[in-house]
Amino acid sequence: MSDRITPDDKNWTWVLERRCEDCGFDASSFDSTRTPDALRDQVLRWTAVLEWEEVRTRPHLDVWSPLEYGCHIRDVFRKFDERLKLMLESVDPAFENWDQDATAIKDRYDLQSPKTVVEQLGEAGISLAKRFESVTLEQWTRRGFRSDGSVFTVDSIAKYLMHDPVHHLWDVGAEVPRY
Repeated sequence: MSDRITPDDKNWTWVLERRCEDCGFDASSFDSTRTPDALRDQVLRWTAVLEWEEVRTRPHLDVWSPLEYGCHIRDVFRKFDERLKLMLESVDPAFENWDQDATAIKDRYDLQSPKTVVEQLGEAGISLAKRFESVTLEQWTRRGFRSDGSVFTVDSIAKYLMHDPVHHLWDVGAEVPRY
């Protein structure tokens, strides 16, 4: 059940400053203009994960299954698509708070259909890739503000975003790309 997970209350913005020791993603060396291609690659990688025979199996009671991580990545893609749209269409928008753990419980990630999640994750990832493709040179410096006060530019939010699906591939034991 999703409610046995210990909520993640870490502020992961540190990934913008240094390489993640776990998954190896280094935002400082990631070219954010490559985000659309990296997102398309992530869709393929997560599709493969969601086809695993043991996709619903948790390695421990308090650790998400690959299916639950896949649901989370789908929702990350959706949330970042909303945030990027705000950044491109508004001046200095404030992002609505998102409790990812509450979403996992409310939406019962553990009971979702892997086939449906594959379809939804693909749609969300491609939509986000297309939105990043629409970013003009001048728009990479546009800002947005998270509810905790963290400031992002389109460039930094792309780098921050890309750590999430890469890190969760590492969490489930899948091959981690080096972008």
